[in-house]
Amino acid sequence: MKKKLLSLLLATMMILGLLAGCSKSGEETSTDPEKAPVENGTEDAKQGNDSKEEAVEVNEGKVFNIYCWNTEFQDRVKAYYPGYTDNGDGTGKIGDIAVNWVITPSDDNAYQNALDAALLAQADAADDEKVDLFLIEADYALKYINTDYAMDVEEIGLTADDMKDQYQYTKDIVTDSNGKIRGTTWQATPGLFAYRRSIANDVLGTDDPAEVQKRISNWDDFNAVAEEMKSKGYTMLSGYDDAYRTFSNNVAGPWVQDGKVIVDDNLMKWVDQTKEFTDKGYNNKTSLWSDGWAKDQGPDGKTFGFFYSTWGINFTLMGYSLADSDAEATVGNGIYGDWAVTEGPAPFYWGGTWICAATGTDNPSLVKDIMYTLTCDADTMKKITQETQDYTNNQKAMEEIANSDFQSEFLGGQNHIALFASAAPKIDMSNISPYDQGCNEEFQSAFKDYFDGNVTKEDALQNFYDNIVIKYPELTY
Repeated sequence: MKKKLLSLLLATMMILGLLAGCSKSGEETSTDPEKAPVENGTEDAKQGNDSKEEAVEVNEGKVFNIYCWNTEFQDRVKAYYPGYTDNGDGTGKIGDIAVNWVITPSDDNAYQNALDAALLAQADAADDEKVDLFLIEADYALKYINTDYAMDVEEIGLTADDMKDQYQYTKDIVTDSNGKIRGTTWQATPGLFAYRRSIANDVLGTDDPAEVQKRISNWDDFNAVAEEMKSKGYTMLSGYDDAYRTFSNNVAGPWVQDGKVIVDDNLMKWVDQTKEFTDKGYNNKTSLWSDGWAKDQGPDGKTFGFFYSTWGINFTLMGYSLADSDAEATVGNGIYGDWAVTEGPAPFYWGGTWICAATGTDNPSLVKDIMYTLTCDADTMKKITQETQDYTNNQKAMEEIANSDFQSEFLGGQNHIALFASAAPKIDMSNISPYDQGCNEEFQSAFKDYFDGNVTKEDALQNFYDNIVIKYPELTY
């Protein structure tokens, strides 16, 4: 494809992204440790892991630019990529190559806007200003994957054999319409229901994950337990959005079919459940990432549980659970250790971060080595999970930990990797579309007015339709 056609294609897709925005009151899928800071990794990892081997020297560009929206990937590179030196000022070095982290928060679509501008200028940019690596999320992955601005990983040097132990869904989500894989990830993100052990004991008479699962294994039972929680002064969930992914991940088809926006029946089930929970006081009327939502996960919270994927447990929930975020994360600090996880009423996934090689990079060998080390090397994957409790993208490594005596102190000694290992192979990405981010945000936003009693259900649905065709003028309903 010629450069002009490529630029036009990406420009068209990116205009849609610019229109989409990212409402703070809408759903935010970013795995952002800055929203709930918590130390990650062992002391060796945080101090640079002096025992790591030096990276292979390569004769390539002298500046390596990485575009991302928070410090999560930066932390992974610092701790687990051999030869990386942190300069302490937001930059680093690998050998004689300067590493420049271009971090733009995702609020109000700022990250995508910055990335779009850089990629559109990539062909004419000076070598030291070219994008080398950029990160994307599931809800807007196809916007970038279906262009040539993200390189085919085989072209960068990753083979099918290198990626053979990665979960299939993590490859499917970054596979373009021609079957080319254009990204890779160190994470797999199956979801579970995280609950307070002390509240479970008070209301259900047990905190054992197997027994709690029996009480919430389907939605009817889940709703019945919500009533029990209310009777003893607790809420089942914190807010409107907590259960959304468990419904939106189990739809019969994608948001957009033949250019028409389709609201799946399962999404309307979420609407009905959330309205009931709001009216009956089974939730606290909070929204994701709000102060109230965060507080409900802390020492003074009286909310039974939260639907979280892998990153949410070891980053967000752990951080919010601490009474003193500056002190060691251990039992005795807030409600650290008072949590457990179980499968819940429905399987789901949430989020995840993919690494893409930017077409035009002048550091292809380094790009390949970072991709391989952080997403394909089984020893690295296993180490990340053991040290941070993140769930990594290597099926064999995760099964080994799942069948070991691994324990999470934060989860009261539970081996939650075993539950994730059972859930991850079931993730199905067949219903994703380039419109997922905007549709999910607008749908949740439109129905908040209904949950609060400001509009009827019919009016909320019409408001969603009206807003979504403004955001995506090429669609109908």
